Amino acid sequence: MSRKYRIGIIGCGGIANGKHLPSLAKLNNVELVAFCDIVPERAEKAAAQYGVEGAAVCEDYRDVLKDASIDIVHVLTPNISHAEISIAALEAGKHVMCEKPMAKTAAEAQAMVEAAKRTGKKLTVGYNNRFRPDSQHLKSICAEGGLGHIYFAKAHAIRRRAVPTWGVFLDEEKQGGGPLIDIGTHALDLTLWMMDNYKPKVVLGTKYHELSSTENAANAWGPWDPSKFTVEDSAFGMIVMENGATIMLESSWALNTLEVDEAKCSLSGTEGGADMKGGLRLNGEKHSRLYTTEVELNAGGVAFYDGKTESAADAEMRAWINAIDTDTEPVVTPEQAFVVSQILEAIYESARTGKAVYLNQ
Repeated sequence: MSRKYRIGIIGCGGIANGKHLPSLAKLNNVELVAFCDIVPERAEKAAAQYGVEGAAVCEDYRDVLKDASIDIVHVLTPNISHAEISIAALEAGKHVMCEKPMAKTAAEAQAMVEAAKRTGKKLTVGYNNRFRPDSQHLKSICAEGGLGHIYFAKAHAIRRRAVPTWGVFLDEEKQGGGPLIDIGTHALDLTLWMMDNYKPKVVLGTKYHELSSTENAANAWGPWDPSKFTVEDSAFGMIVMENGATIMLESSWALNTLEVDEAKCSLSGTEGGADMKGGLRLNGEKHSRLYTTEVELNAGGVAFYDGKTESAADAEMRAWINAIDTDTEPVVTPEQAFVVSQILEAIYESARTGKAVYLNQ
């Protein structure tokens, strides 16, 4: 039986309580021993619900890093502090899972990659949509060459009216952006992973603030305050890869559309195509006829050897701890997550300047 890993949680807000803590609590080879948040009550509540007896509670993340008995740190703070805390944790000898996006800027993401290499510690980023049943099945098809060479793709992250009005989501200084860096990042990660293509060449992007000034707007989480809505309400990008493949990325929190899809992708290859709209569908040509196939998937989650099913978040946490336990590469590597951040930043830069941004020149 593997050893028990001691985990410290830095940031005890929504993503901690909605994803990380419930999923980690289901694993029998981890102990949640430290909880840090700038709001003490949040850390205390999380420790009481998920922590071991006597779990540490603090407001300064450095107090978690000083504990030499802690093996793993989860960084679940606003984007602006991802790099600072993750790098400090790696240098303190901890393995690190950082929530998405990897960092506020590409330079910070690159520094995180370098810190992981320098320290020899594992670093991963929380792109949990890779662990959905449809994602896992489509990835296996792509890896086996079922779609051939994928030369055109769309990354979908479109909400009609679902602007997160809590926390710092609308604060550009703390987050680095709006729907593009928040949910567009998931769709782009999924698409690049399916294509197994991490060499972008040129990026053209646009972003909009067309609906953010609306007063008393209809919204899934209540009306937003236009004076605090400092990020874009939608953003779009066209990415051309070094091998000539094209990716169209679409993201919005508020858009007048009925074409709503989030953390999905559509792929077109030389041997066939696939999309995740309303389920996983495959398409192509066989025997001089066109075909469309709807793939039946276990709605419960990813099936494991014991016959049980897990949610994407549960599977993500299990795979992460297993990578540490077996000293293997995490499913989401820091190098892959860096490219996502690099492209997102290029879309913002292109939108700001009105010019295409060339990468890796």
